Amino acid sequence: MNKKIAVIGAGNVGATCALYLAEANFADIVLVDIVEGTPQGKGLDLTQAGPVRGYNAMVYGTNKFADIKGADIVIMTAGLPRKPGMTREDLLTKNADIVGSVAKQIKKYAPKSFVIVVSNPLDLMTFHMQKVTGFPTNRVVGQAGILDSIRFRAFIAMELGVAMTDIQAVVLGGHGDTMVPLIKYTTVSGIPISELIDKDKIKAMADRTRMGGGEIVKLLKTGSAYYAPAAASVDMCKAIFNDEKKVLCASAYLTGQYGIKNIYIGVPVILGANGIEKILELKLGKKDQADLQKSAKTYKEHLKIFGY
Repeated sequence: MNKKIAVIGAGNVGATCALYLAEANFADIVLVDIVEGTPQGKGLDLTQAGPVRGYNAMVYGTNKFADIKGADIVIMTAGLPRKPGMTREDLLTKNADIVGSVAKQIKKYAPKSFVIVVSNPLDLMTFHMQKVTGFPTNRVVGQAGILDSIRFRAFIAMELGVAMTDIQAVVLGGHGDTMVPLIKYTTVSGIPISELIDKDKIKAMADRTRMGGGEIVKLLKTGSAYYAPAAASVDMCKAIFNDEKKVLCASAYLTGQYGIKNIYIGVPVILGANGIEKILELKLGKKDQADLQKSAKTYKEHLKIFGY
């Protein structure tokens, strides 16, 4: 295979990304981690699954960033989870250090790559990645809204007993408690969910979507979500590789859209061979617009914590 994807971080999210990418069978994968033996072992294990899982993609594990040389896409999953007693400022500072150091390696060894950021706090780390690499903003994108929207879609399918693939949803804003699910743009085979579900249940599902990651953290107790985040990341990779011109929600750099600028935040975009090819500006109601502005203001304040 001529195409190459580098996955930074061989933890649950990174390893699952590598699995889904291998099964998509459109590129070889380089799995990078600082822990000696971990990426090598997982890479070998994933490669050996190929004959029965029906893929020919090779998964190479390494501790050397030089091995990402020539990667078409880099998926950034490395970072620390928030632990008991750790403030948001602590998490921001520590993960900014990690993302910043990796960004320098990406700039050095894969200067023409597209970068998909999964590390948290997602929107802030995507901003930091773009600033350190200096890449054009269309080539640095955060995996946020697509994960939030597929969670919302799953909850709606569970409520209605319909196929998840028949549901489309739009979730704007930061990847966290301030996200903004757009009910008017959420449909089941074109039918607005307001025609199928009462208002209170819709609100409950929207609230559950906002807390979707936290719900899984509480259930797992010693970890966080990784199957859905990895699936969302791979969907974005496919859109870029196959030039799908796919409309999905992602963390993108705004330059005035929705009255917001100089920040990465979740919005609908067209994703294709040039990365973020267009940001779609939807007509929002007053409440949704106010909620999106509030989300952006929150992240602007957080950016100040590490010097922006």
